[in-house]
Amino acid sequence: MTTAPAVGDVVLSYPDPHGRLAGVALVGELWKRRPPVPFARRDGCWELRLPPPPVDRFEYELQLTFPDGRTALALDPVAPVAPGPFGDKSVLELPGYAEPDWVEREAPEGSIRSLKLPSARLRTAVEGLLWSPAGAAAAEPLPLLVVHDGPEYAVYSELIRFLDVATAQDRLPRLRAALLAPVLRNEHYSASARYSDALVEQLLPALGDSAPSPAGLRPIGMGASLGALSFLHAHRRHPGAFAGLFLQSGSFFRQRFDRQESGFSRFRRITRFMGTVLGTVAWPDPIPVSLTCGTGEENRNNNAATTAALARQGYPVALAEIRDAHTWIGWRDALDPHLSVLLSRAWR
Repeated sequence: MTTAPAVGDVVLSYPDPHGRLAGVALVGELWKRRPPVPFARRDGCWELRLPPPPVDRFEYELQLTFPDGRTALALDPVAPVAPGPFGDKSVLELPGYAEPDWVEREAPEGSIRSLKLPSARLRTAVEGLLWSPAGAAAAEPLPLLVVHDGPEYAVYSELIRFLDVATAQDRLPRLRAALLAPVLRNEHYSASARYSDALVEQLLPALGDSAPSPAGLRPIGMGASLGALSFLHAHRRHPGAFAGLFLQSGSFFRQRFDRQESGFSRFRRITRFMGTVLGTVAWPDPIPVSLTCGTGEENRNNNAATTAALARQGYPVALAEIRDAHTWIGWRDALDPHLSVLLSRAWR
């Protein structure tokens, strides 16, 4: 049984009435820089008591150790499951958590078509999905939201459902959304000049035929983690390309404070770029930027530092902290009202 009392410790347990396991331990985003947190054997089960975490929900796995020393990751058999691109995770929702009301709302569904955008710089085509609101004519000029990891956002953060519902309720301006799939995610989204140039100079123009926009209205970029970093990089490399940015849990690594990420192949490239962002006094294109970040994730400090730097440079910028970690559901739960507010500010 897994329980989340209203006040006090969180208790996790794993049944083992026949003593077939040598150990059980907790692994997850909140504890990823620690060794697996061990359970204690009690009355035919394994139990772990945790102090209240700085989140209202968390995702986790259990590491099972067998008598012969083998280990395997497993889900909690009694907990709900959160799917993700790197596998399912067990979920514990604490008493303060409530999913957004729009998740269960019905709304007219917009149209979805496939995208395939050629890029000579990337030597490939970037694929994705193009969402248009219900009733939109193909030639109707509409503002454009461009989303990194777009198909993943649609599946794991229910972005298309949010667009359907929020548009029907007039909480969003009528828009189109180009949900771009990554090609070489770790390479292209890690402050890559080649990708930023391709995005602005090739991919965005290629969207013009299938996603016509009102004359003079720039697109808005949206992404999470490395996808957020990549949009900030593209904006700084190409001032004037975007009307605004919606950046969730950006991987804004800094040499001094994010050494735990130093094993990432493009860590140095990211920290060099972020050094220029944090060290700049003023910027000629201070567009509206909204950031969201989880209270339980390592990126919290570098997101706060990035927000402060952009504010000093004259950006209309805001950071919203969500009581979750680095998760697709955390990013989903921040869409309303923060994406709606950003779109309204940037396209007013």
